[in-house]
Parts: sequence; C-alpha cells; structure tokens
Amino acid sequence: MHFSKIIINWYSINKRILPWRQTKDPYCIWLSEIILQQTQVKQGLPYYKSFLDRYPSVFYLASADESEVLKLWQGLGYYSRARNLHATAKHIVENLDGKFPDNYKDLLKLKGVGDYTASAIASICFSEETAVVDGNVYRVLSRFFGIDTPINSTKGAKEFKKIAQELIDKKQPANFNQAIMEFGAIKCTPNNPDCITCPFNSKCIAFNKNRISKLPVKIKPTKAKKKYFNFLVFITEDGKTILEKREGKGIWQNLYQFPLVETNKNIGIEGFKDCVKNHDLLRHISYSLSLYNEDVIVHKLSHQHLYTKFWIVNVPTLHTSNKVSINKIRDFAVPILIGNFIESFNF
Repeated sequence: MHFSKIIINWYSINKRILPWRQTKDPYCIWLSEIILQQTQVKQGLPYYKSFLDRYPSVFYLASADESEVLKLWQGLGYYSRARNLHATAKHIVENLDGKFPDNYKDLLKLKGVGDYTASAIASICFSEETAVVDGNVYRVLSRFFGIDTPINSTKGAKEFKKIAQELIDKKQPANFNQAIMEFGAIKCTPNNPDCITCPFNSKCIAFNKNRISKLPVKIKPTKAKKKYFNFLVFITEDGKTILEKREGKGIWQNLYQFPLVETNKNIGIEGFKDCVKNHDLLRHISYSLSLYNEDVIVHKLSHQHLYTKFWIVNVPTLHTSNKVSINKIRDFAVPILIGNFIESFNF
C-alpha cells in the first residue's frame, strides 16, 4: 500500500477529536494554525476557544484593539504572532472584503503566514494539493527515509518540502496533511516513539538501522545570551504603581512592564542602590527599596536568558503619567515573566 494511503488510514482510526477539525472555515483554520506555531495542542486549545468566543469572525478580530488581542494572547509567548494575527485580520476586512485568499500563492502574501500555514489553509479549506511541512512532518520523513540533511537549513527545507509534495494524496490533500502531522504528534514522537506497532516499521530506515534517536538532524543554535533584568515595582500609599509600554521592535513590543534597569551582571542590594540612585524616577523622591525574590528568576527565551530580579519601591506618591491603580494591573497585556510576578506578589 502507498505511503499516503497507509497514513490516511491510520489517521481515520487514531486521530484526536479537535475543534478545528470540525470545520473548513479558513478563519478558524488560520486562527488554529497561528496559535499552534511553537505551541502544543494541549496548551493552545483553551486559547483557540477563548479567541473564538471573543472574536467569532475575522470582522470581530479586526475591530478589536491590539492591546485586547495581546492580553488574550498572554502566556502563549512569541507575541509577534498575535500582532501579525491582528494586522492580518484588519487587512482581510479592509482590503479583501473579509474573505481569505483561496489559494496557497495568495495566502503567502498575508502577514505572519509562511509556507506551512499557507499550505495548511489551502489544503484543508480549498483542497489544494500543497504539502505541509512542520516539526512533526520533518521527524516522520527524516526517520522513514533516513535523511541526514538538517531540518533547520535552507537545503533541508527544500528537500523535505519536495518529498512531502511527492507523497501527498492528490485526491485527499487535507486528510494527508493532517494525517502526517498527527502521526508525528502522537505516534512518531521525539522521544520514545511507538515503533513496535508502527505501520511503517518494516520499511522505516531509522527503525531498521537503530537511528531513531539520531533523526531528525538539527543544526545547534548559537548559545543564548545572558541578560540581567531588574524591574522596579513601585507601590504608593494610595495604591498606585508604574507600568511602561515597550516601544520599538522586539518580542515584547507593545506589552507593558514595570520600569526596567538592565545591568551587566547580577548585583546585590547595595550595588543596586548605588546603580539607581540617579534614576529619573527616584532622584527627587523619598523611597525604600527591598528585593522581592532572593533567588534570581531565570526566564529562558529562544535567543536569550533573562536573569531577573523584582525590586519593591515603596514611595508616598508618584508624579508620572505612567502610574496606574494596582487594582487594575491585571487589565494590561504583559509578558508572562511579569504576569507570573503579578500573580505571586498578589497585589
């Protein structure tokens, strides 16, 4: 039996029941695919439901404020996805009469939509014969065919796309794409894959040559940079604090944070007092400073590790436009690092 027939048959028996598999509405498929980038199904599912409850169509999403979208996205990380989601919704409503492009080529033109997402929408919603290639697909194909080409290389991306395109079932492109992704997600898993009952084990090169743990091959990323973040958590006698909106490019763009002091190393309280004595927010006021977390909080991002301390600054009052009531602090979209502190401090 052909590869595509076997995997589609497996999928028909073993697939998980997921809400985005009950529809071919491109808005729902697009939303699910953006959420599931860099996110596992278990984590992404409640966000998908929350977004559809709040924004049941692209028109509702387009009319929302970006701050609302970022707040709802909070905890998923990679916030550029949320910003692109909102920008694309506005583009579709304002320039495309609220209709998604119905083909791979035009879907690629949407902000935040790459080869994988365009292929998923085009095949699932419009039955276009274009193969998806995500982490699960890379893993299945590299093991089955015994391919050593690094999956995060330009050569690898082209090679695996070509193979997937050759394998796709032309009569059932949607089922094939969903089948091979599902197979990688729950059968051909990164660790401890279920090879014994795998329908491909007799022909799988990695299984027969004992190379399961060695495939797929991935070029190791450069070592993450260390950064030392010190957040000033102001608390006034009348229940105010300061939140600042991050401007400019960056993963936390347009999110809110406490005033940040970045140092070149981890420093103690005396060193930090000396560091901030001329800080604009502290220079002309009386205050007391204390460290909230004795143990540094290490927040790991893909390209950098943030060694973080939260400093409590008690002051009588504040004279700044950035002050907000502490009882409204949870209304703001913040990075998960800040959100976790807010919950643990329990303002």
